[in-house]
Amino acid sequence: MVGLPSEDSSDSTPRVDSDDDGNNNNDISNNDDQRVYFVPFRWWKDAQDSTSSESDSKKGILYTATPGTSYAGPMKLINNIFNSDLAFNLRKEEDSSLHDGENGEVGVSGRDYALVPGEMWLQALKWHSDAKVAAKGGKSFSAAEDDMADVYPLHLRLSIPRETNSLAVKISKKDNAVELFRRACKIFSIDSEQLRIWDFSGQTALYFVNERERFLKDSQRQSDQEILLELQVYGLSDSMKCREGRKDEMLGHPANCSSGAPVLSNGCNGTANSNFGSTNASIFCGRSGEAGSLGLTGLQNLGNTCFMNSAIQCLAHTPKVVDYFLGDYTREINPDNPLGMKGEIASAFGDLLRKLWAPGATPVAPRTFKSKLARFAPQFSGFNQHDSQELLAFLLDGLHEDLNRVKSKPYVEMKDSEGRQDEEVADEYWQNHIARNDSIIVDVCQGQYKSTLVCPQCKKVSVTFDPFMYLSLPLPSTTSRTMTVTVISTDGTFQPSPFTITVPKSGKLEDLIQALSVACSLGADETLLVAEIYNHRIIRYLEELSDSLSLIRDDDTLVAYRLNKDIEKAPLVVFMHQQMEEQYMLGKLTSSWKTFGIPLVARLSNVETGSDIHGLYLKLLNSFQTQAEAVLEDHDTSESTAVEDISLKEHDASSPISNGIEKPPDANGVSALSEAELQLYITDDKGIVKESQILMAEAIPAAGMSRRLHVLVPWPEKYVKQYDTQLLGSLPQIFKSCFFAKRPQESVSLYKCLQAFLMEEPLGPEDMWYCPRCKEHRQASKKLDLWRLPEIVVIHLKRFSYNRFLKNKLETYVDFPIDNLDLSNYIGSRNGELSNRYMLYAVSNHYGSMGGGHYTAFVHHGGGQWYEFDDSHVFPISLEKIKTSAAYLLFYRRVVE
Repeated sequence: MVGLPSEDSSDSTPRVDSDDDGNNNNDISNNDDQRVYFVPFRWWKDAQDSTSSESDSKKGILYTATPGTSYAGPMKLINNIFNSDLAFNLRKEEDSSLHDGENGEVGVSGRDYALVPGEMWLQALKWHSDAKVAAKGGKSFSAAEDDMADVYPLHLRLSIPRETNSLAVKISKKDNAVELFRRACKIFSIDSEQLRIWDFSGQTALYFVNERERFLKDSQRQSDQEILLELQVYGLSDSMKCREGRKDEMLGHPANCSSGAPVLSNGCNGTANSNFGSTNASIFCGRSGEAGSLGLTGLQNLGNTCFMNSAIQCLAHTPKVVDYFLGDYTREINPDNPLGMKGEIASAFGDLLRKLWAPGATPVAPRTFKSKLARFAPQFSGFNQHDSQELLAFLLDGLHEDLNRVKSKPYVEMKDSEGRQDEEVADEYWQNHIARNDSIIVDVCQGQYKSTLVCPQCKKVSVTFDPFMYLSLPLPSTTSRTMTVTVISTDGTFQPSPFTITVPKSGKLEDLIQALSVACSLGADETLLVAEIYNHRIIRYLEELSDSLSLIRDDDTLVAYRLNKDIEKAPLVVFMHQQMEEQYMLGKLTSSWKTFGIPLVARLSNVETGSDIHGLYLKLLNSFQTQAEAVLEDHDTSESTAVEDISLKEHDASSPISNGIEKPPDANGVSALSEAELQLYITDDKGIVKESQILMAEAIPAAGMSRRLHVLVPWPEKYVKQYDTQLLGSLPQIFKSCFFAKRPQESVSLYKCLQAFLMEEPLGPEDMWYCPRCKEHRQASKKLDLWRLPEIVVIHLKRFSYNRFLKNKLETYVDFPIDNLDLSNYIGSRNGELSNRYMLYAVSNHYGSMGGGHYTAFVHHGGGQWYEFDDSHVFPISLEKIKTSAAYLLFYRRVVE
């Protein structure tokens, strides 16, 4: 019976509404925690005898059903159109000792039932589900459609007669659908056998207390005052096997029952007839893939919330965490913790987890949880993609503080080791931690590692023991990086060529130039000038050999100009190109100059006049000239002649061609051109300003004597046709990343990642340690060791790297154990008797790149079967598909030996 006011409610008086008949009906406020299920007593007792739940200690109140004043037998009532009410009294029995199982026949007749609150029902349902898996030989199972409607609402009216140790019960077609009324008649046919109902919820006792208070306040209480309540009837199908109480029969029902919609609201007003008059089983049933088994319920994507769904599904299948939130976790909520979130995150997560573990296949929309999350963590508000590890870290910390059993945290002063034994210091640190932090999250998820710092100057050793919630492991195999750079000649001898090289990931510019020199067969008398190109201009020169390669992003475009070492001191000339482009503006065709192509670079050696500048530029363009096949075809030459001609052209790369007609070269091998054909202008480094024109016969302007001379070249139309401008303008990125792009696969063992995490290394310059002996900040060396392992080990693979200039995702394939992760060789403390072996039970995956991607979860769900949770979709997957390069978070549980 549901909806009764809670004991600590500020207003314990039920609300009075009027129904269609003018009767006053007390409607109880809607509260999910007050929900009560009506189940077979033996089914309930089987679960309680096999678990150590605290609910075992609760005593039930026994009621025996006796015929009511208007009772005339179920068959007569069904056929009587004038009186369709089923009425009886529930009388309290003084002796409730049978609750403890002293009578071995209790429940065997199938006429004993139990009233249990929703949290106890979920716990019992989970136990029966697990037992069913074991009975099936470890194989998973799903709901049978015939049993999908085993959870259904039954509305009844209660009143307390003047004799206050009994309840008057009336079940009517008026409040229930015909089908539900028929079922009620089968359940409550008290003329055939005795009916006993055990109340483990405490709701009936509370009802008596409230009614007594109302009676004292209102001595004129009418005997016909009623309260309309709703039971969630479970495990009582129309078949007789559910009423025989056999354990082997009832064991299958929890897993075979599924409610497709969220469990119905508790209270209900006088309009119950209109709300439920057309109810049928399909409203409460639904199927999705393998759904029907407990815990196989998806989460709807509310808009880029796959990161949240993935983390929640992993946590919602974490042993002990599930049992905890299916139990009475609300009693441990700490709303006054200043570090917590007033218990709201814990309550929202608990409600969400219960929905995921309730029988049913309909995906759950986590709107309430997301709303609470956004309130306390604004970084997760909105509908942008986020990191599942960041969400998990916030959620674990938030749940811990909301459920912290320590109401007043004592002040604790951390002490250094000062030569004491590690075991003594570690225990001291752990006890100090527990004194301030005590919750289910600490019990299950928190471990301890040893941190050793050594001063490089005075060799002072500092040892501390710090708690951890998860392990963030680097991927040591990803020590290299592939980069694509375009090499361009500065004498026009060959076309731009992209080269892909491999360099150390943490390397410097010197490493890039060295690798690129080998790749392009750089001559001993040559050097490379590396520059970044953006918007058809050079935006920076990379000349400092000690600069880190992390300054170069994957979407940058780099060129390396081959320059002669002998004239390194000569100033550079940078040529930028323009061409006329037509476009419509306000309905009119207009033309304007637009920059295009790659800037070309050369040394100003032996260049004195504008004519020399013109010749140098045309020489650089030689490699971009279009092929002469079209010209040869126009002359109708033979194939052999064409081949010979092409070979000749290849050997004489400096031979200019203009519209198929060779122009006589000058002394420098450059075609003679008039000023009208090609005009050059002095410009700035952005190529925007047109300053003075460079005239052929005049000397180079004084600006040319500086370090760099920038020249702007507007191309005549015939030049655009004569040269391959597409070749001149195409540049590959350092790394072309795209959605679901496959990079060269690297592989590394999870143990190697762990070794890299525990390896001694110096602290960074931005993370210096203050040495208490030197009284100065030192770049100390740091060494981590695992000391105390939790029951659940969460491993975060650091696939995403961030710094000021670079954001990358690492696609390294990590080979992680599934059945036997043995951490014995990595644990510092050998005194504990707990196992150091772990088994994988969940994985959070990330597919795609930094800018966009998708999260899913793999979950081990009983009997060796794995399932993939892809937002709303849940389906089984084979074991060999668990290991992928998308694995991001790994969840391990301790193996009991």
